[in-house]
This record gives sequence, structure tokens and C-alpha cells, in this order.
Amino acid sequence: MGLWSGMRIAMLSPVSWRTPPRQYGAWELVVSLITEGLVAKGVDVTLFATGDSITSARLDAVVPRGYSEDESIEPKVWECLHIASCFDRAGEFDLIHNNYDFLPLTYSALVDTPVLTTIHGFSSEAIVPVYQRYNGRGHYVSISNANRHPKLKYEATVYHGIATEEFELYDRPGDYLLFYGRLHPDKGVTEAIKVAQATGRRLILAGIVQDEAYFESSVKPQLGKNGIEFIGPVGPDKRNDLLGNAAALLHLINFEEPFGLSLVEAMACGTPCIAWKRGSIPELVEDGKQGAVVESIEEAVAAVGRIEKLDRAAIRQHVIDRFSRERMVDDYIKVYESILSRKKERRGR
Repeated sequence: MGLWSGMRIAMLSPVSWRTPPRQYGAWELVVSLITEGLVAKGVDVTLFATGDSITSARLDAVVPRGYSEDESIEPKVWECLHIASCFDRAGEFDLIHNNYDFLPLTYSALVDTPVLTTIHGFSSEAIVPVYQRYNGRGHYVSISNANRHPKLKYEATVYHGIATEEFELYDRPGDYLLFYGRLHPDKGVTEAIKVAQATGRRLILAGIVQDEAYFESSVKPQLGKNGIEFIGPVGPDKRNDLLGNAAALLHLINFEEPFGLSLVEAMACGTPCIAWKRGSIPELVEDGKQGAVVESIEEAVAAVGRIEKLDRAAIRQHVIDRFSRERMVDDYIKVYESILSRKKERRGR
């Protein structure tokens, strides 16, 4: 056994949603998968998350519910209390695994416990100075090679993983196209609508409305026309059927995608993806094998007919081989061991 057999890990989760989320909440989902995978390997984990979170680890909670689920919870106040509750106990842990973006870094110089931060993405260039400030002291993991910032140093790239056993292969899909994610201009909803209209395919839009003005002006007027349907957010109970019965997932995002968890979930059901060649997409989807990596609406339209010939069992196997929870957890354990072994060496000098 390595160093991990006696590790004590503090896992700091966001508190926008429950960990794991009921429906939407990608960061919280990833934190839950890492936490449960570590516990299954015998690692001593304390999860800092909302009070209604579900975990086999120890749960430490000061925020009763996610602030995106309860408007009475003031985000900034409870964010500070939540992060402080973890760093107040820093001496009890060998390592703090921060999944809460840049704010916890401002606490990191106040404790001796190493802080590993998974950078789930950069909301803007404006937050980079915080990461730069703690670049020498902190430890960073990127979730794709494409999402690495040139001004920062990284321990490793650790791709997200999913619980592949919770997804099943659908080898006889329906004829509809699927958009699955936040309804926001960045996520390419109108682009998906254009592809569906050009191909004459039904399109199902599934997810939370994150930009009401955009939804009202650009999406809502298209609903009910040419088979375009909005079904709202979808939980785990209906997720597999929705993903697996789709002819293809459309992921025509208008930003540099840090990872793209929805693509991995779709592929776990055997569903090919049509996605822009932006950010991490080429690291997840091989053009002509798990879908099509395109650079225009015309290319996306042309790809719809081609991808139905792809081997859906091979698409699912691609996820099992590269994007499993077990692989993700093993990769994080290697990072933990590297950080802690270097700390041990420094103390021994």
C-alpha cells in the first residue's frame, strides 16, 4: 500500500447545490464521485458540503442547503462560513482538496496543510491573479490539457470520470437530436436548433434555464415548431433513457470548453456527439469514432447522417477505458501521494 492507505483528506465541495446534485450541478457531481471512490478504497475523507448532502464519508456542514436551491441563503455569507469551517480544521488533515474555485486559496497561506485545487474552469481572466498569487504555494490540477493557463504550474491533468455502471448501452436509439445542459448563450442552444431545423430532426432541449432573457428571446419562440421541445432539467432517474435514445448529442458551445461532462455521459450510453472543435473537445471525442468534431453549422448538419453508422458499443467502451470514476480516483491518489511525499522529504532535510 502507498501513502494513501493512511491519508486523511478534507474534500471541499461547492455549496451552490447538494453533493451529489439532484439534477444540475457538475462540480458537486464530480466531488461526490471522487469522495465515494476514495472512501471505497479506504481513504479517510471528510466532505465539506451542504447539510443535505449524501455521502459515505464524514460530512461537515454549516450551510443547510444549496444557495441555488434556497433563495433565503445569502451566497457570499455562507460561502465564507463554509470555507472557514474547513480551514478551521486544517490541522486534522493531511491534505485539503479544494473544488471551490479560487476563494479558498486566500486561506491557504494561513495553514500548514497542503491545498490541492482542481481548477474546474476559468470564469474569466479576472480571477487568474488569485491563482498566480498562490502559484508557488498551492498545487493545481487541470481537468483537461486545453484548460491549462500558461501562467500557472500544474501537478497533473486529471480528466473527470463517471460511475460507468450507472449508464447502459442503448444500441437502438431513436431519431431525435439532444441538447443537454444549461440553457445559456455559451452552451449553443440556438446553434443546436439550427442544426435540427436543417436536418428535419426532432430536437429535445434538456437543462436548467440560466439566462432568462436569452431563453425568452431566442429559444422560446422556436418551441413547438419543427419538433423542437423543451423538457427542463432531468435527474438521474430519466437521464439514461434521454441520453441513450438520442441519435446524437449536440454540443455546439460558444466558449473554450474546460471538459464537457455531458459528452462523457452521453457516450457512456453509446450516443455519439457532434461538437465544436473548441477547448477540451478533441481530448474527449475522436472525430469519426465517437462522433464528429466540427467547425461550422454546415459541418454539423452533414455529420448527423454519418454518425449513425458509428459503433455505439465502441463509443461506450471508450468511456469505460478513459473516463471511469476508478481511473479518476487513482489519478488523484497519485497526485496526493506526490504532494505528501515531497512534503515529507522537505521536513526530513
